[in-house]
Amino acid sequence: MTHRTHTHDSLRDADDAAGTRRERFGHLPERIRPEDAVETRPATRPDPARDTYHADEWLIRYCG
Repeated sequence: MTHRTHTHDSLRDADDAAGTRRERFGHLPERIRPEDAVETRPATRPDPARDTYHADEWLIRYCG
């Protein structure tokens, strides 16, 4: 008993698959400009109260 392959059907299936693949992946997505990919916000002014040294901070943090 021999196994027969239908080359015409398999070639047609391969062509259909290639066409579907080409239709789905055949083009690149839209290009994104660097201006659209970067967000700019103005810098905030530094808060001097945030960076000041507090001698009793350890006491407030760990015992309070």
